[in-house]
Amino acid sequence: ENADLTGANLYIARPIEANLTNANLINADLRFAKLYKANLENADLTGANLTNAYLWGAKLYKADLENADLTGANLYIARPIEANLTNANLTNANLQFANFRNANLTNANLTNANLEKANLISANLSGKNLSGVNLTNAYLSGANLEKANLTNANLSEANLTNANLEGVNLEGADLTNANLTNSNLTGAKLRDAQIEGIIFCNTKTPWGLDNSGCE
Repeated sequence: ENADLTGANLYIARPIEANLTNANLINADLRFAKLYKANLENADLTGANLTNAYLWGAKLYKADLENADLTGANLYIARPIEANLTNANLTNANLQFANFRNANLTNANLTNANLEKANLISANLSGKNLSGVNLTNAYLSGANLEKANLTNANLSEANLTNANLEGVNLEGADLTNANLTNSNLTGAKLRDAQIEGIIFCNTKTPWGLDNSGCE
């Protein structure tokens, strides 16, 4: 707790279930580090290298991960709630079941990330490149996806209620059984998208207000 590890070399370190609350890990080398269930709440990981780090179940509440490199990192069921991930690199990261509620993902790179069943409620993903990303069963209620690139993304069974999808590119995306109740799809591109079983209810679509799925 409150440890100062600025610029520390923790390459392949194994601080399993460590208490690193409020720790200073600015620019630390944490490549391949085993941070299983580590408590990193309020930790400063600005610019840290977490490439291929194992953060399974890590507590990252309000952690600062601005400019951090999380390429290939495993954040399965991690909890970066209200975390700052501005400009973070999450390419090829495993983010299954991770809780990003109210996290700041401005300019974060999520290329090829696995976000299956991730909690992205109210997340700001506007203009983001999410091409090919796995968002199966993801919770995106109230999320801002305006003008995002979701070409070939998998959004099957996703909860997109109250989401802002205005101008989003969903060409080739899989939206099978997604819930789009109260969402805004105005200006969305849906060419070659799979839309079987979608729930449209009070949904603003390119073809007008769609209530076909209302019970």
